[in-house]
Amino acid sequence: MLATSYLLALLAVLLAWPVPVALSRAQWPARSPFAAMVLWQSIALAGGLSMIGAMLVYGLSPLGDSLIGAIRRAVTIVLANKSADELHFWHLFALSAAALLSVHLVFTLLLTYARIVGQRRRHRELLSLLSSPSGALERTWVINHPAPVAYCLPGGSRSVTVLSDGLMETLAPEELHAVVSHEKAHLTQRHHLLLWAFEAWRSALPWLPTTRLARQAVNALVEMLADDAARRTVPDEVLVRAIALVAVGGGADGAAVPGTHDGEGAPVGIIPPAASRHAAPDPGLSSGAFDTDGVDIAGRLSRLLTPRPPLPPSATGAVLTASLLLIAAPTVLLFVPGLL
Repeated sequence: MLATSYLLALLAVLLAWPVPVALSRAQWPARSPFAAMVLWQSIALAGGLSMIGAMLVYGLSPLGDSLIGAIRRAVTIVLANKSADELHFWHLFALSAAALLSVHLVFTLLLTYARIVGQRRRHRELLSLLSSPSGALERTWVINHPAPVAYCLPGGSRSVTVLSDGLMETLAPEELHAVVSHEKAHLTQRHHLLLWAFEAWRSALPWLPTTRLARQAVNALVEMLADDAARRTVPDEVLVRAIALVAVGGGADGAAVPGTHDGEGAPVGIIPPAASRHAAPDPGLSSGAFDTDGVDIAGRLSRLLTPRPPLPPSATGAVLTASLLLIAAPTVLLFVPGLL
């Protein structure tokens, strides 16, 4: 069991620093954002499982040769109120740390979700007062604001896309279609769930630099995925033109660009200034085009203006296989008896 705990600790260290740093600097994710997104999720899940598993296995190592057997022995000791002389200070410390980290991660995930739901509800209430349904676009609301702004507000069957009338006046019909397709892709692909999970991870472990890198990468990848969905409905030059026009219009009067977020990851410039700070949804609510910590407009335009070929199927398959192996490695080490 000690060898297993050391191997899990090594895997946790690798997934906490060098692997995410290398992935954040790689150029290939822009060519296959779906595969890159799967890999980032695997890194986060495998890293957390390895971190907690290493401490758990080390703490229970005196009680058995496998995790399952050691847990059974620990339960017997607790239920029978027996003395656990085999467990010394560092074993108890590791078990306590594993329990605290597990509770902390779950609690932060639930707390982030509760905060998101509350802000989403308040935002939807303000929208009911300050916007009206679009007669031409399904499940789309229009808000009276001169800045060109577009974003989506998830909510299951109540999900909506929100546009400003400034946006609708600025863009030609095909450009407006590109923007709407982009925002609706966020909803259909459930990008808000990914943003919620990685925002919770960053909140739970803010001292870990790679949680920030992961959040930045995921913000950028969801925009690439939404852009790719829009590119299937309009030519690239139309999408580029829409992004450029909105960027110029949003910057001209100091308002946010569609999907641009403030420092908290919430879209701004979508309603009158006095209400915007209180109405803007939290990270994971609104899947807008960009977060200020993620890619910029220039990077997004560059990807569309000079498109690179997607990764070949063999490379994509290798990335997906690596993602599966990352999840399988700590799982096998933890639950296969007598492996090490």
